[in-house]
Amino acid sequence: MKLLRYGAPGAEKPGMLDADGRVRDLSGEVADIAGEVLTPEGLARIAALDPASLPLAGGDPRIGPCVGSVGKFICIGLNYADHAAESGMDVPPEPVIFMKATSAIMGPNDDVRIPRGSEKTDWEVELGVVIGKEARYVDEADAMDHVAGYCLTNDLSERAFQQERSGQWVKGKSADTFGPIGPWLVTADEVPDPQNLRMWLEVDGHRYQDGSTATMVYGVRHLVHYLSQFMSLQPGDVISTGTPPGVGMGQKPQVYLREGQVMELSVEGLGVQRQRTVAWNA
Repeated sequence: MKLLRYGAPGAEKPGMLDADGRVRDLSGEVADIAGEVLTPEGLARIAALDPASLPLAGGDPRIGPCVGSVGKFICIGLNYADHAAESGMDVPPEPVIFMKATSAIMGPNDDVRIPRGSEKTDWEVELGVVIGKEARYVDEADAMDHVAGYCLTNDLSERAFQQERSGQWVKGKSADTFGPIGPWLVTADEVPDPQNLRMWLEVDGHRYQDGSTATMVYGVRHLVHYLSQFMSLQPGDVISTGTPPGVGMGQKPQVYLREGQVMELSVEGLGVQRQRTVAWNA
């Protein structure tokens, strides 16, 4: 299934795509694509519905973030060896974990607002993992049982805030609009091998990133297991699993986003995002 949320920011309704790519309204069946709805039992109830029996969403609605009420937005740094190299850093001996503020989350096609004082706003196409079953000290062999599905994420970053000012990475990762997720949450049954997905990102039609999840250092199975050793993972938590090479920081000379540009990005089978960059006060 491809689940989504549509409507005005803060007032999104739950929906799903039918076989013809049309948005069907789920609001008569579930309150949101969030929490208990993402458990195996919740997804089974939606899967049992006949999409043709659901009302069509009218018009051409805005697509919102594909998961509501995200409790934790967890990111993995330097998880592609070639991206670590372009960043001038070693491949880490264990996954690098940092958090992105949930207030950064937005729809896949909403405008990206470049923060005040930013000179180094950068892009990162990533595979997002959505948790569907509580995970606490799970074995690696059982880790995939805790995954509801996958989504496309853009882990936007302000590199000067992230790397040139003291403290942790979180302040370079958490500006409002720095966390587009969606357009869809694609359930795990439709993604048989998350470690073999093409991924790309373009700015103004120029392809900067062109990679595959096959080159991850730490795959999805290990990441769910690993994270569950340090914190419980709850239904609706999102893990952004790292980016392949081609970020702006890695260009020679470096290239960063400026007002008036357009990013397009995709992970195979998970849809396409398209964001316009605007000044903070635009």
